[in-house]
Amino acid sequence: MNYWLIRYDNITTILLVVIGVILVLYAQIKINTTYSKYRRIRNIKGITGREVARIILEANGLSQINIYETNGNLTDHYNPTKKLIKLSSDIYDGTSIAAVAVAAHECGHAIQDKEDYSFFKIRSLLVPVVNLISYLGYFGLLVSLFAGVTGYLKLSIVILFGTALFQLVTLPVELDASKRAKEQLINLGLVNLEEENSIKKVLSAAAMTYIASLISSILNILRLVIMLSGRERDD
Repeated sequence: MNYWLIRYDNITTILLVVIGVILVLYAQIKINTTYSKYRRIRNIKGITGREVARIILEANGLSQINIYETNGNLTDHYNPTKKLIKLSSDIYDGTSIAAVAVAAHECGHAIQDKEDYSFFKIRSLLVPVVNLISYLGYFGLLVSLFAGVTGYLKLSIVILFGTALFQLVTLPVELDASKRAKEQLINLGLVNLEEENSIKKVLSAAAMTYIASLISSILNILRLVIMLSGRERDD
């Protein structure tokens, strides 16, 4: 009986890993292909991501927020502490549909900050804590994999649970920022009806990465719980 239980546990944990990896890879491929497609399509107005961001910020009484160019690909973000938006080069100077969508999304976060959007405030408070537990979590996972120490498995479960909780809070923040982005682009006349659907596809693909990461973390927790219960059963 123990043999079959161990075999079942092993198969289950392997399946959970495979499903998690597939989900994350699919989401990453989706955002990369969607972004690559719409970065080649010029928006009708020919305005840059920086110009879009400035128009949205001014319209929402956020003229004090500065916009900077940053290196990398899809490294765009809003910094609530320094009150600034950083846009990657393709977005900052780009006149593509993708540039408009991403720039507007980051402005969505700035508007959330101004309006004290509850989930945004919670996520901002959790960032330093999660950075620490993520580091400890990877360490605990490595030790548990190679050393097989039950105590580290328990630690990893707790830490991964904290990470999943952060991802759960992050999800509504990102979805709401995308919703605000679309509303701003439409209300300010920055896109036409034909472009709205393309903007939606870019933002939806980005949201999928957050959903996949959350599901992957949950599956990882389940995998560790199964491993832990198997070891406790054998003791």
